[in-house]
Amino acid sequence: MIELKLGEAHLGLLPALGGSVAFWRLRGRDLLVPTADSNLAAQKNTPVAGYPLVPFSNRIGNGQFRFEGVDYELARNFRAETNAIHGNGWEREWQVAQHDAERAIVYLDHDPSQGDDAAQWPFAYRAVLSFVLHRNGLDVEMLLANRDSRAQPVGMGFHPFFARSEDMTLQFAASSVWENGPDMLPTGQAPYEGMWNFAEARPVGDTRLDNCFAGWGGKATLSYPSAGYEMTIEADPVFQHLVVFTAPEKPFVAVEAVSNMNNGLNHPDLLENGVHVLAPGTNISGKIRYRLREPRG
Repeated sequence: MIELKLGEAHLGLLPALGGSVAFWRLRGRDLLVPTADSNLAAQKNTPVAGYPLVPFSNRIGNGQFRFEGVDYELARNFRAETNAIHGNGWEREWQVAQHDAERAIVYLDHDPSQGDDAAQWPFAYRAVLSFVLHRNGLDVEMLLANRDSRAQPVGMGFHPFFARSEDMTLQFAASSVWENGPDMLPTGQAPYEGMWNFAEARPVGDTRLDNCFAGWGGKATLSYPSAGYEMTIEADPVFQHLVVFTAPEKPFVAVEAVSNMNNGLNHPDLLENGVHVLAPGTNISGKIRYRLREPRG
């Protein structure tokens, strides 16, 4: 484990376990909740507090997609479903490029010619993660580069598990939301209104969501009134979607800044799918900023 410390802020990283965050604490308080998911076999039932989503976010229906006239099939990596989920970065060991007391940079080189790597993703890429710890926050910067001789379709995002409290609220702006079918794949776009509207802060409480919001404004706020703090999330424009997962029985709320819509690789007809087609040697990058504010001082 790599540990970063600055004042009363403390961050643990697990490069060998999918470039994951082990914990993020401030003054002894867990801002993120380490969570184990037995469906994600490659995490070896180890609790993690967040992890990167590369080279795509969320699901690819039945692990299949078509790109430039070629059909591809991915290994199913989520035991509960037939879909491929969250890319393959979380399944791999990342290398440490550098780290000091307040910053760490890790990277992953994926080569489909090695072993069964082609079943995870058929194109070569490099992913780089930079973590910068602040006294009141954390910056996560992501870069995804095409190292293949062919163009490839990609997306990326970050999946943090924010601590849940009984009175917490969520606020963000978006333009629409994708409703899901039983297979958790998007079936249609609904207006950002009624039960989907979080323009004003709303209690999370009994809310049950696992949906992708389109046209996200790039900012979200989780407030914890009884604990006396709020967490803001601000992301660069490349992260134009927001995935929100919340279930009353879970100890966390996932608020994920991501580039592509769920199953975006199978929706090339949608200009707003958020999938980036990278020519060889090109990349996408962006930063997500998490900041803690304590109104009580």
